[in-house]
Amino acid sequence: MSAFLSEYGLFLLQFLTVAVIVVVSILIVFAAARKAQDQDGLTIEHINKTVEKRTDSVRRALLGRRDSRKLARRRSRERKDRQRKDRQADAAPRRRVFVLDFKGDIRATATASLREEVSVIIAIARQGDEVLLRLENAGGAVHEHGLAASQLTRLRARGITLTIAVDKVAASGGYLMACTADRILAAPFAIIGSIGVLVQLPNFHRLLDAKGIDFEQITAGRYKRTLSLFGPNTDEGREKMKEELVEVHELFQRQIAELRPAVDLAKVATGEHWYGSRALELELIDEIGTSDDYLLKAVETADLYRLSYRRPRRLIERVMQSAEGLLYH
Repeated sequence: MSAFLSEYGLFLLQFLTVAVIVVVSILIVFAAARKAQDQDGLTIEHINKTVEKRTDSVRRALLGRRDSRKLARRRSRERKDRQRKDRQADAAPRRRVFVLDFKGDIRATATASLREEVSVIIAIARQGDEVLLRLENAGGAVHEHGLAASQLTRLRARGITLTIAVDKVAASGGYLMACTADRILAAPFAIIGSIGVLVQLPNFHRLLDAKGIDFEQITAGRYKRTLSLFGPNTDEGREKMKEELVEVHELFQRQIAELRPAVDLAKVATGEHWYGSRALELELIDEIGTSDDYLLKAVETADLYRLSYRRPRRLIERVMQSAEGLLYH
């Protein structure tokens, strides 16, 4: 019996040892993958080549072996012709379109990457180049989205054509960014507008008062704190907050009036939103279409490059972004 227990204990120890080694190995591989995924840096994808490979792959599947070989020879000739033209001294350089993506949240955290991408484009852009920004943004903090919009106006200030494509939503702070474009195109059911400002917060003063809990807040400056979560709010504080909201709303409208003078602000600066087709009638956008249609058309006449700057984010940033995503309006 003792021999059996001894052998069983040895077997159990060996099993646990192997299990620990396997688990540790998996954790090491997972950590390495996460680290590689979160590497700080700029990535560039030549969209033309990607599109060409995909379409040729489908064509080869549909064509016979003989026609597939013809297609391969034709592609080879086209590449050589393009390279020869590019080498000619008197040949005009092929137009380039830099494709960026901005997926917004309440704090516009993608602005940190956007500013790096814009700086790179400004450094390398030449006359005739264009930027396509695929924007998906439902709005959020005023100052954060104001900074994001300022990054886009840097492109306009350098004479770089900016096109913004809205496939889903550009509302509130999202439209503050969109209106910086030379041209805005949106899908028929994309949400556009929401040109307004709001503040909403709960007040727990009566609950705390009923429980006999005092809340102390000491300020210096008459309007250092206008509304409070835990203390009593006053009509004076509410009026001051309303003045601040009106001021921000006026700044929002002023930017639209400067960048899209054809827009009738009396009609659109009401906080309402509209779908793409109606937004076109109100001149909030310039064209109905998707970013996919734009890219398929542009790939025929230009070199398209997708730029993406990635910075590693801490765990708390990822958790906060996920939580904020639930608060979209």
